[in-house]
Amino acid sequence: MLAAKGAHIIRADEVGHTVLERGGGAYASVAARWPGCLVDGRIDRARLAVVVFSDREELAALESITHPAIGRLILSEIETVGDRPVVVEVPVHASFVDPRWVRVLVDAPQELRLERAVSRGADAEDVLRRMAAQPSRSERRQWADHLIENAGTLGELSRQVDELWETYVTATEAPRSG
Repeated sequence: MLAAKGAHIIRADEVGHTVLERGGGAYASVAARWPGCLVDGRIDRARLAVVVFSDREELAALESITHPAIGRLILSEIETVGDRPVVVEVPVHASFVDPRWVRVLVDAPQELRLERAVSRGADAEDVLRRMAAQPSRSERRQWADHLIENAGTLGELSRQVDELWETYVTATEAPRSG
Protein backbone atom coordinates (compact mmCIF):
# COMPACT_ATOMS: atom_id res chain seq x y z
CA MET A 1 0.00 0.00 0.00
CA LEU A 2 2.85 2.39 0.78
CA ALA A 3 4.64 1.50 -2.46
CA ALA A 4 1.45 2.38 -4.36
CA LYS A 5 1.62 5.82 -2.72
CA GLY A 6 5.16 6.32 -4.01
CA ALA A 7 7.35 5.04 -1.17
CA HIS A 8 10.54 3.17 -1.91
CA ILE A 9 10.39 -0.16 -0.05
CA ILE A 10 13.46 -1.89 1.37
CA ARG A 11 12.84 -5.33 2.86
CA ALA A 12 15.44 -5.97 5.57
CA ASP A 13 14.73 -9.71 5.38
CA GLU A 14 15.75 -9.75 1.69
CA VAL A 15 18.85 -7.70 2.51
CA GLY A 16 19.57 -10.29 5.21
CA HIS A 17 19.48 -13.03 2.59
CA THR A 18 21.92 -11.02 0.45
CA VAL A 19 24.49 -10.67 3.24
CA LEU A 20 24.40 -14.46 3.76
CA GLU A 21 25.13 -15.24 0.11
CA ARG A 22 28.65 -16.20 -0.90
CA GLY A 23 30.63 -12.96 -0.94
CA GLY A 24 27.99 -11.18 1.15
CA GLY A 25 28.96 -9.01 4.10
CA ALA A 26 28.20 -11.68 6.71
CA TYR A 27 28.89 -14.88 4.77
CA ALA A 28 32.44 -15.60 5.97
CA SER A 29 31.71 -14.97 9.65
CA VAL A 30 28.50 -16.99 9.65
CA ALA A 31 30.14 -19.85 7.74
CA ALA A 32 33.01 -19.90 10.25
CA ARG A 33 30.71 -19.79 13.30
CA TRP A 34 28.22 -22.42 12.04
CA PRO A 35 30.07 -24.68 9.56
CA GLY A 36 27.37 -27.34 9.98
CA CYS A 37 24.96 -24.99 8.22
CA LEU A 38 26.96 -25.02 4.99
CA VAL A 39 25.69 -27.09 2.08
CA ASP A 40 27.74 -27.08 -1.11
CA GLY A 41 29.48 -23.89 0.03
CA ARG A 42 26.23 -22.02 0.65
CA ILE A 43 24.64 -21.17 3.98
CA ASP A 44 21.52 -23.27 4.38
CA ARG A 45 19.22 -20.74 6.04
CA ALA A 46 16.78 -23.46 7.15
CA ARG A 47 19.55 -25.26 9.05
CA LEU A 48 20.77 -22.00 10.50
CA ALA A 49 17.22 -21.13 11.60
CA VAL A 50 16.91 -24.40 13.53
CA VAL A 51 20.07 -23.51 15.46
CA VAL A 52 19.41 -19.84 16.18
CA PHE A 53 15.67 -19.90 16.83
CA SER A 54 16.07 -22.52 19.54
CA ASP A 55 18.86 -20.70 21.42
CA ARG A 56 18.70 -16.98 22.23
CA GLU A 57 22.50 -16.74 22.59
CA GLU A 58 23.00 -18.19 19.11
CA LEU A 59 20.39 -15.79 17.72
CA ALA A 60 22.18 -12.88 19.40
CA ALA A 61 25.48 -14.06 17.88
CA LEU A 62 23.92 -14.25 14.41
CA GLU A 63 22.39 -10.78 14.78
CA SER A 64 25.73 -9.35 15.95
CA ILE A 65 27.23 -10.59 12.68
CA THR A 66 24.40 -9.89 10.24
CA HIS A 67 22.85 -6.66 11.53
CA PRO A 68 25.87 -4.43 10.84
CA ALA A 69 26.12 -5.81 7.28
CA ILE A 70 22.36 -5.42 6.76
CA GLY A 71 22.47 -1.87 8.12
CA ARG A 72 25.29 -0.87 5.77
CA LEU A 73 23.41 -2.15 2.71
CA ILE A 74 20.17 -0.46 3.76
CA LEU A 75 21.87 2.89 4.34
CA SER A 76 23.63 2.57 1.00
CA GLU A 77 20.31 1.97 -0.76
CA ILE A 78 18.61 4.85 1.08
CA GLU A 79 21.30 7.19 -0.25
CA THR A 80 20.31 6.31 -3.82
CA VAL A 81 16.57 6.98 -3.46
CA GLY A 82 16.51 10.77 -3.54
CA ASP A 83 13.48 12.59 -2.14
CA ARG A 84 11.03 9.67 -2.15
CA PRO A 85 9.81 8.47 1.22
CA VAL A 86 11.58 5.25 2.21
CA VAL A 87 10.00 2.39 4.11
CA VAL A 88 12.36 -0.16 5.64
CA GLU A 89 10.34 -3.28 6.37
CA VAL A 90 11.94 -4.94 9.39
CA PRO A 91 10.40 -8.22 10.61
CA VAL A 92 11.60 -7.61 14.20
CA HIS A 93 13.32 -4.81 16.08
CA ALA A 94 16.91 -4.67 14.92
CA SER A 95 20.06 -2.89 16.00
CA PHE A 96 20.48 -1.24 12.59
CA VAL A 97 17.25 0.75 12.91
CA ASP A 98 18.20 4.42 12.92
CA PRO A 99 16.74 6.21 15.97
CA ARG A 100 15.61 9.06 13.66
CA TRP A 101 13.31 6.72 11.71
CA VAL A 102 9.61 6.58 12.49
CA ARG A 103 8.98 3.08 13.81
CA VAL A 104 5.64 1.73 12.61
CA LEU A 105 4.38 -1.56 13.98
CA VAL A 106 1.86 -3.47 11.91
CA ASP A 107 0.41 -5.80 14.51
CA ALA A 108 -2.06 -8.63 14.85
CA PRO A 109 -2.70 -11.20 17.57
CA GLN A 110 -0.29 -14.16 17.58
CA GLU A 111 -3.00 -16.64 16.60
CA LEU A 112 -3.85 -14.61 13.50
CA ARG A 113 -0.17 -14.12 12.61
CA LEU A 114 0.34 -17.89 12.90
CA GLU A 115 -2.76 -18.61 10.81
CA ARG A 116 -1.61 -16.23 8.07
CA ALA A 117 1.93 -17.65 7.99
CA VAL A 118 0.65 -21.23 7.74
CA SER A 119 -1.79 -20.23 4.97
CA ARG A 120 1.26 -18.97 3.01
CA GLY A 121 2.95 -22.37 3.37
CA ALA A 122 5.01 -21.95 6.54
CA ASP A 123 5.40 -24.78 9.03
CA ALA A 124 3.43 -24.01 12.21
CA GLU A 125 6.13 -25.35 14.57
CA ASP A 126 8.81 -23.28 12.82
CA VAL A 127 6.66 -20.14 13.01
CA LEU A 128 5.99 -20.69 16.73
CA ARG A 129 9.73 -21.24 17.40
CA ARG A 130 10.55 -17.99 15.59
CA MET A 131 7.82 -16.09 17.43
CA ALA A 132 9.14 -17.37 20.77
CA ALA A 133 12.57 -15.93 19.91
CA GLN A 134 11.13 -12.49 19.14
CA PRO A 135 10.27 -9.67 21.54
CA SER A 136 6.83 -9.96 23.12
CA ARG A 137 3.85 -8.17 21.66
CA SER A 138 3.92 -5.61 24.48
CA GLU A 139 7.64 -4.98 23.89
CA ARG A 140 7.03 -4.46 20.16
CA ARG A 141 4.16 -2.08 20.90
CA GLN A 142 6.31 -0.04 23.31
CA TRP A 143 9.03 0.23 20.66
CA ALA A 144 6.65 1.62 18.03
CA ASP A 145 6.07 5.30 17.30
CA HIS A 146 2.93 4.46 15.32
CA LEU A 147 0.69 1.38 15.50
CA ILE A 148 -1.35 -0.14 12.69
CA GLU A 149 -3.77 -2.85 13.77
CA ASN A 150 -3.93 -5.58 11.13
CA ALA A 151 -6.58 -7.87 12.53
CA GLY A 152 -9.53 -6.46 10.57
CA THR A 153 -10.54 -5.99 6.97
CA LEU A 154 -8.41 -4.81 4.09
CA GLY A 155 -10.44 -1.59 4.06
CA GLU A 156 -9.64 -0.96 7.73
CA LEU A 157 -5.95 -1.57 7.03
CA SER A 158 -6.07 0.78 4.04
CA ARG A 159 -7.62 3.57 6.14
CA GLN A 160 -4.85 3.24 8.73
CA VAL A 161 -2.18 3.34 6.01
CA ASP A 162 -3.80 6.50 4.59
CA GLU A 163 -3.67 8.08 8.07
CA LEU A 164 -0.02 7.06 8.45
CA TRP A 165 0.83 8.59 5.07
CA GLU A 166 -1.01 11.78 5.93
CA THR A 167 0.70 12.07 9.31
CA TYR A 168 4.27 11.36 8.28
CA VAL A 169 4.51 12.23 4.58
CA THR A 170 1.82 14.58 3.27
CA ALA A 171 1.75 16.74 6.41
CA THR A 172 5.54 17.19 6.36
CA GLU A 173 5.93 18.06 2.67
CA ALA A 174 6.77 21.69 2.00
CA PRO A 175 4.11 23.57 0.06
CA ARG A 176 4.96 23.78 -3.61
CA SER A 177 4.76 27.11 -5.37
CA GLY A 178 3.26 27.13 -8.77
